[in-house]
Amino acid sequence: MIATVARPSPPPAANRLSEQAVSCKGVTKEFGANGTKTLALRGVDLEVLAGQLTLLVGPSGCGKTTLISMVAGLLNPTQGSVAVLGTNLAKLSGRHLVEFRAKNIGFVFQQYNLLPALSAFENAAVPLIITGWSRAKAFAKARAMLATVGLGHRADNFPSQLSGGEQQRVAIARALIHEPRLLVCDEPTSALDAQSGQTVMELIKQVAVQPGRAVIVVTHDSRVFGFGDRIVEMSDGRILAGGEQ
Repeated sequence: MIATVARPSPPPAANRLSEQAVSCKGVTKEFGANGTKTLALRGVDLEVLAGQLTLLVGPSGCGKTTLISMVAGLLNPTQGSVAVLGTNLAKLSGRHLVEFRAKNIGFVFQQYNLLPALSAFENAAVPLIITGWSRAKAFAKARAMLATVGLGHRADNFPSQLSGGEQQRVAIARALIHEPRLLVCDEPTSALDAQSGQTVMELIKQVAVQPGRAVIVVTHDSRVFGFGDRIVEMSDGRILAGGEQ
């Protein structure tokens, strides 16, 4: 069993709720119907505090991606509750949920999901344009964000002209451009070589982990375990270790 990498002294009880970015209580998730039901999550309890990078680890198929999809508001639990930044996601209607995600949550995907016909800065600007920013302001902020992640000199390049590590940095810039309070990353290093993976995790740690912001990284890449403030281990739809502070 994997132990928690670092476990700082818990804050006083009065401060825990204000620092709690994610709270999952008794979360189960079923897929399918009748005789074909599959239980992906089995009563998961999880707390994630602001200012920390939490690694969610475990074998393929253990429920990691299902769990973060609920935290990101992309799936609803069959039972239990998921609260993000003090908001119970089940109580948000479709439009309000979309607005909540757009304002508060950034998502970094395993396969980058960049638009091939757009340059790096245009890809990074997409979340701002969707929420109504003018193209001029969105593009200016996108260029600044790419500079922050070390890609200012590649802002005009297209995804096909970038390495895997560079594309992932564009994806991180896109996820952070609207300054979300929760960043969720699904296997951000799995398609990268060792050095590029280290660079991406260093970037996530430095840029994304700040007071008032929480980061969850799903990974099975043991090479990056040292970047976690906490490691939460999952198996067969359950949390084995590290789920509560």
